[in-house]
Amino acid sequence: MKQTNLKDCSFKTPTVLTIGTFDGVHIGHKKIIERLIATANKQALTSIVLTFFPHPRMVLQKDANIKLLNTIDEKCGILDALGLDHLIIKEFTQEFSRLTAEAFVRDILVNKLNIKKIIIGYDHHFGRNRTANINDLRAFGKTYHFEVEEISAQDINEVAVSSTKIRQALITGDIKTANAYLGYNYMLNGTVIKGKSLGSKLGFPTANIQIKETYKLIPKDGVYVVKALVNDNWAYGMMNIGSNPTVETSNKQFIEAHFFNFKETLYNQQLTIEILHRIRDEKKFDSVHALKTQLQQDQKTAEDFLKTHE
Repeated sequence: MKQTNLKDCSFKTPTVLTIGTFDGVHIGHKKIIERLIATANKQALTSIVLTFFPHPRMVLQKDANIKLLNTIDEKCGILDALGLDHLIIKEFTQEFSRLTAEAFVRDILVNKLNIKKIIIGYDHHFGRNRTANINDLRAFGKTYHFEVEEISAQDINEVAVSSTKIRQALITGDIKTANAYLGYNYMLNGTVIKGKSLGSKLGFPTANIQIKETYKLIPKDGVYVVKALVNDNWAYGMMNIGSNPTVETSNKQFIEAHFFNFKETLYNQQLTIEILHRIRDEKKFDSVHALKTQLQQDQKTAEDFLKTHE
């Protein structure tokens, strides 16, 4: 699958397209993507998801606090695995938001992306001030010779409910529910950076994960069972999200993973950490010794979980 900025692409072959944020690419989204790909295969069309970044709320409402389930790279990987041909990313700007509905359809969907069919939600609104709807899109379809297929209210509602439940589950630390709605394990992608080596002194060396995308939703602080693919092998362990209150005085959030029976150096590597299960809340212990005792218990809890779930 190709990930492309809209300004860099032009399609000679006819396409079938859907538009959306598709944040999380969860089980509700997958139904729509699978319909898109099936249509592409049946009608010999190229399948496209057109998405916008930054999120429109970040631009129009200056909502820098909005948190997303996927980074662009994560979303690309998931869509690629589903068999999509192209993920097209349109930079969302104030200027773009003022584009009329017809100009958007004519200049982008028809002239650039060469659509022959669009699969879209019944409640989709677009164009300047989001005044155009699916009926306008059908009218444009007659003018510019493309077909409009409507996604039902039931399917759209399922997508919206799933996204809300996933975000709420992650905020409350309910990884089991989040993963069930996603259809895969929630992941964090980041670079391993050098920390203070406090974990090593406790006998639990950790990989300190730095996530550059500030918009990525981080689950509730606590201790989790995790796995990561390192040099083509699965490494299993536990991860702490939080401020390390027993040994740190700042309120800065840290993401630290300890992998069991693991000796390799991971500094500067990119890691994708999949979150499997939540063990407990983060807490401040009376002493470093008490913390170490708890970490030993956490490891046993994690290993017991892995015996029955992996």
